[in-house]
Amino acid sequence: MTREFNASQKEAVSHVDGPMMVLAGPGSGKTTVITHRTKYLIDQGIDPGGILVITFTRAAAREMQERFMTLMEGRSTRVSFGTFHSVFFTILKYAYRYQASDIVREDQKLRYIREMIQEYGLEIEDEHEFVSAVLGEISFVKSEMLSLDHYYSKNCSESVFKKLYQGYEERMRRAGLLDFDDMLVICHQLFTERKDILKAWQDKFRYILIDEFQDINKVQYEIVKMLALPRNNLFIVGDDDQSVYRFRGAKPEIMLGFTRDYPQAKTVLLGTNYRSTREIVDTASRLISCNAKRYEKKLTAAKGAGKPVITSMSSDPQEETLRIVEEMKDYVKAGYRLEDIAVLYRTNLDPRLMIEKLMEYNIPFTMKDSLPNLYEHWISQNVLAYIRAAGGDLKRSNILQIINRPNRYVSRDSLEEVTVSWNKVKAFYQDKGWMVERIEQLEYDLLMLRDMPPVAAVNYIRKGVGYDEYIKEYARFRRMKQEELLEVLDQLMESAAGFKTMEEWFDHMEEYKKRLREQARAQKTAPQGVSLMTMHSSKGLEFKVVYILDANEGITPHRKAVLDPDIEEERRMFYVAMTRAKERLHVCYVRERYGKRQEMSRFVQEYLGQIPREAGGSRGWQTGKSGTGRKR
Repeated sequence: MTREFNASQKEAVSHVDGPMMVLAGPGSGKTTVITHRTKYLIDQGIDPGGILVITFTRAAAREMQERFMTLMEGRSTRVSFGTFHSVFFTILKYAYRYQASDIVREDQKLRYIREMIQEYGLEIEDEHEFVSAVLGEISFVKSEMLSLDHYYSKNCSESVFKKLYQGYEERMRRAGLLDFDDMLVICHQLFTERKDILKAWQDKFRYILIDEFQDINKVQYEIVKMLALPRNNLFIVGDDDQSVYRFRGAKPEIMLGFTRDYPQAKTVLLGTNYRSTREIVDTASRLISCNAKRYEKKLTAAKGAGKPVITSMSSDPQEETLRIVEEMKDYVKAGYRLEDIAVLYRTNLDPRLMIEKLMEYNIPFTMKDSLPNLYEHWISQNVLAYIRAAGGDLKRSNILQIINRPNRYVSRDSLEEVTVSWNKVKAFYQDKGWMVERIEQLEYDLLMLRDMPPVAAVNYIRKGVGYDEYIKEYARFRRMKQEELLEVLDQLMESAAGFKTMEEWFDHMEEYKKRLREQARAQKTAPQGVSLMTMHSSKGLEFKVVYILDANEGITPHRKAVLDPDIEEERRMFYVAMTRAKERLHVCYVRERYGKRQEMSRFVQEYLGQIPREAGGSRGWQTGKSGTGRKR
């Protein structure tokens, strides 16, 4: 071995036969270990064609292969690099002559679910989110090899989900298509039923290396176990503390059970973090040690000491975003580039104020996730339709957005004309006095809204018209936490409060939309500036400076996390976010949001190792080791 390795890396790289589990802490050089171990096997005389390296994404497989080829100095080898899906699809190609054209396209999957929504007469407001969520659930059921009879849907009733699942499968069969999860299920069936085919692949792949093993799901693991027999030359690398894809079926329990499945497996801890300073490593370690179901690890920082982790409280989100933007400018003055800075948050709804503030200050930024526009959310569109109707926009398309939100039981047949006439609608219901009263109440509400300032209008629609109650009812139907939907209304009110007239507010919305389009174009051509992304999307990345936004209860951990496994997953996600930082880590939270008192995230209290006490104004909390206040 020409490269200098620490003792743990050396042990992992030079392992040859039998199972081994490599627990790779953040920034511990796991890719280096996998590529060097692959080279080491070849140097020991093992046939490169018998080595299989599996990763979870095509990008990761490409990067792994490129790094390996660099290591081999361009010498051609027959080592197989691929994702689970690409490897299993190759197996199915040989067995069943499948072609790439047999794999369903994403737009086809979406179309199948949308067709069934129409066919079954389902009234879905957030159709795009619902379709994506249902497809995610279908994937989860397949990857976990679950029976539909014992599955409790997260997005709709069991009967509706069952119809959608079975209808989706029927459409797939009729079209002769399979999806990514089918590849896994069919491959598992093939290996179970055809031991001769299984043996042929076992004889080919004598050494299997798996990266990011903590992300594996049940069916993937079952196939890998079969494929590794009888030699069990299974080399898995991962970190149970960074398992954050439970919604896809990935559970740390699979990795935690590896030594039970392979009692003879050797275990190595890559415990030296080459990415972050000692303060960041120690603080993140204190947090993750609060999880009960995990492998104990002692991590050390190769870099040594750095600056304290800064935990800061702001009075509200506006002050928080202003503080962060000002500090970014300080960092640039101190010699950092904007590209060195990342702002991480729990969900895609969280960064709206940050985006607006960066636009206001002309600070370039790039977003890994889709650019969110609060004003295009279906709930916002409903509220804005009320405001437009109050201003005289009685087009049928506009009135249809509000007429039964909340439900007034008004038939579409009563709204036949391009421009709605309330007198004609009342005439349609002339023999039903209670319906006429409902129309008159709506007329009155629109009249009341006409001269209100934006924030008062939104509040009146929510409380006076009863839109909040409609949202709560819809949340029950969709099996969502009502707070998730009500937060959209809170954000809309927060935005409205910044404007005196409707005209100013609508101008702002147009300008925001235009700037987002420009931002999307700029990202495609030359992405630059501060990185904004969810905690999920940050996995595998690193930045010199990291800000964690809104470390408050209900945001992180998210309000939908109720059970212990959910809270532990949220804690792992926070740990992933913290360990993206190389030099400086800022954790920010607010005292008040939407006029309501906010609690500091339990995760902050956990890494501080104490119940914090307030330390004057919005400066923050006295935190001992972790530090507080503005950086200097």
